[in-house]
Amino acid sequence: MTDLERRIDQGTGREPADMVLKGGRFFDLVTGELVASDIAICGGTIVGTCGDYHGREEIDISGRIVVPGFIDTHLHIESSLVTPHEFDRCVLPYGVTTVICDPHEIANVLGTEGIQFFLDSALETIMDIRVQLSSCVPATHLETSGADLPIERLLPFRSHPKVIGLAEFMNFPGVIHKDPVCMAKLEAFQGGHIDGHSPLLSGNDLNGYLAAGIRTDHECTTAEEALEKIRKGMHILVREGSVSKDLHALMPILTERLSPFLALCTDDRNPLDIAEQGHLDYMIREAIENGVDPVAVYRAASISAARAFGLRDRGLVAPGWRADLVVIDSLENCKAEMVFAAGRRVTDELFATRKPVAPVGLDSVKARIVKAADFGVPVTEGETPVIGVLPGKIITEHRRYHLPTSGNQTAVDLDRDIIKVAVIERHGKNGNHANGFVQGFGLKRGAIASTVGHDSHNICVVGVSEDDMALAANRLGEIKGGFVVVDGGKVTGEIALPVAGLMSLEPYETVRDTLHDLRHAAYALGTTLQEPFLQVAFLPLPVIPHLKISDMGMVDVDKFMLLG
Repeated sequence: MTDLERRIDQGTGREPADMVLKGGRFFDLVTGELVASDIAICGGTIVGTCGDYHGREEIDISGRIVVPGFIDTHLHIESSLVTPHEFDRCVLPYGVTTVICDPHEIANVLGTEGIQFFLDSALETIMDIRVQLSSCVPATHLETSGADLPIERLLPFRSHPKVIGLAEFMNFPGVIHKDPVCMAKLEAFQGGHIDGHSPLLSGNDLNGYLAAGIRTDHECTTAEEALEKIRKGMHILVREGSVSKDLHALMPILTERLSPFLALCTDDRNPLDIAEQGHLDYMIREAIENGVDPVAVYRAASISAARAFGLRDRGLVAPGWRADLVVIDSLENCKAEMVFAAGRRVTDELFATRKPVAPVGLDSVKARIVKAADFGVPVTEGETPVIGVLPGKIITEHRRYHLPTSGNQTAVDLDRDIIKVAVIERHGKNGNHANGFVQGFGLKRGAIASTVGHDSHNICVVGVSEDDMALAANRLGEIKGGFVVVDGGKVTGEIALPVAGLMSLEPYETVRDTLHDLRHAAYALGTTLQEPFLQVAFLPLPVIPHLKISDMGMVDVDKFMLLG
C-alpha cells in the first residue's frame, strides 16, 4: 500500500491512524474558533479532524489546545551562536517547527563552504530548516568581507531541496541605481522568491525596489512604514530579536484584517534570551497580553508565514496538511507542552537520531596583532562624527560633537557617554583598521570585542582604554573568534566561537550559561545596554541607517559613502 493510500484509509477511518491526539481542542485559524476534536496523523501528515479516531498510538491531551507549528520567517542561525544542530535542539521544543534562514553571516566569512555547511545540516535536523541564498556577499563595497559570491556561485545551490530563493536584498541603493552585480542576481531569481531588506525606504524609491520582484521586509520599525509597504504588496515580517525589538511598535497592524500579510521573525536571538523569554512563543504571549487578537498573531506565526514563502503544505490543523503541531496550555500563555515535527513527537531520543555534520571555518580569524597606539584618533578641526546607539534598535544616529583632546589625540568623553569604537579586518586580506567614536554604551572603563560584526564579521571593539581594546582584540585571535570583555588589563569574560568566528562547538546549554557570565562581566564595566554584545556586532553594518563604521572607516549610510 502506498503512503497516499494509507493516508486516505486512515483519514476515512477505515484503518486506525498511526497516531491520534485525543481529548483536546484545536485552534481553527480560518474561523478563529476552538474546536473540540481528535487529531489523526498518518506518518508526517494530518489526516483527520472534526471527528473521533482510533490510533495505533493514542495520546491524551485533555484540557490542551493544538495550534500549527510556528514558522520563523527570517533569522540567521549564526546569531544564536550555536551550530544548526544545537539550534534545532534549542528552539524546536518552543514550538518553532520551521525556520527560514539566511546563512549570510557564515557566507560572508567562508563563501560557498558556509552555505554548504548549512544545507548539509538542514538535511539532518528535526526542525525543517529552509535556506535562502545569501544575496549580498559582500554586503557593500564599503567593507572587507571574507568572501565574494557573484550569481555564478549561487546558482548551483538553487535546485537544492532546502533552498527557497534569494535572501534579504540589503543593498537597496544598488537595486534603485541598477548596480550590475545586483541586477544579475535579481534577474536570475525573477519568478522565484526574493526577500527584502529596506529600512525607512518609502515613496517612489520603494516602488522601484519592489518593481524588482522583492516581496518581504523585516526592517519596519513603525506602523506607518509597515502600512505603506503592505499597501504596496509586501509581506511584513514583524521582528523581535535580542537587539532589534519592533513588536510593540508594529502591534497596531497586528489585526485580523491585516494578518494574512504579516508573519513573525526573530532575525537575531541568542540562547540566553531564548532561555529567559522564549522564541516566537514569547512574541505570541506578548502580543496577546497587549491586546492583539489571538487569531491574528497565531495566523502570523503559521499560515500567513507559510503562504508568504510558498510552503503550501503547512500552517493549519487540517487534513492533508503537514503534522507540525504544538500542544499548548492556553492561547494566552502559549507554553509548548508537546511538539510534533512532521508527525514525530519531539524528544531527546528523536534528536539522537540525527547524523553529525563536521564544522567548518575553524581557523577563520587572521587579524594582525594590534597595540594600544593603533586606536588613536588624531585631532581634527570642527565636530567629530559619533555613532549614536539607540537601545533596542540596530538603526543608529549620526551625531556630531566637539570632543576633548589629549595632546594631538581626540579623547573619549565619559560625561557624555562617548567612547571609542574600532573595526579591524580579520580575514587576512589587507589588515585594515579604522577608529571612531560611539555614544550610548554606558561603559566607564575596559573594552568589549567581538568577531561577530555584521555583515562582514571583522573584529569590532568598543572601549574606554586603548590598552584594554588591544588586549580584547588580540585575545579574539587566540580563541579563534568570539566575544571578549577586558577590565583593567585582565580578561574578565569570554566565549569562544571557533566555527567561522561565529558559532560555538559547545551544547547550547553551555553557551547559554557562558553568555550569562559574559553579560555580567560587561555590566561590571558600566554598560546600560541589556544586550551589549549584539549591539557591538551591529555597529559595522553599513546597510542600516544612519552612521556606522567598517574596516575602511566611518560610513554615512544615508549617502552610502565613507566619511572623508
